[in-house]
Amino acid sequence: MQYVILVSVLILVQYQFFMLRAGSARGKGNVKAPAISGDDNFERNLRVQLNTLEQLAITLPAMWICAVYFRTDVAAVLGTLFLIGRFVYSSGYLNDPAKRGPGMIIGFSANIALIICCLYAAVIRLI
Repeated sequence: MQYVILVSVLILVQYQFFMLRAGSARGKGNVKAPAISGDDNFERNLRVQLNTLEQLAITLPAMWICAVYFRTDVAAVLGTLFLIGRFVYSSGYLNDPAKRGPGMIIGFSANIALIICCLYAAVIRLI
């Protein structure tokens, strides 16, 4: 379970990093709150942050359900893949939004695998 805890914390640290980077880009681009547009670099950083937040609503609960009811090692590995996918997504998106695909696929695949593991664990307990 320690690895799942570690991966969870790393995912949260990564999200915090994305938040700080978006805030910094807001300042550098002189985008005054509550505006969310006006500077390409800020918009890209904000999109990375918001998309990551959207994914976290799936990743963290699914990873913990997988860890508790299926296998902790599988949960930790899939969580790590998600984490890597987010870095790849971020790097691609910030350089050129058209290059966000590989990172999105990695993270999305990890989430799908986590959901499948959760469903499997639930069905096995029902039969």
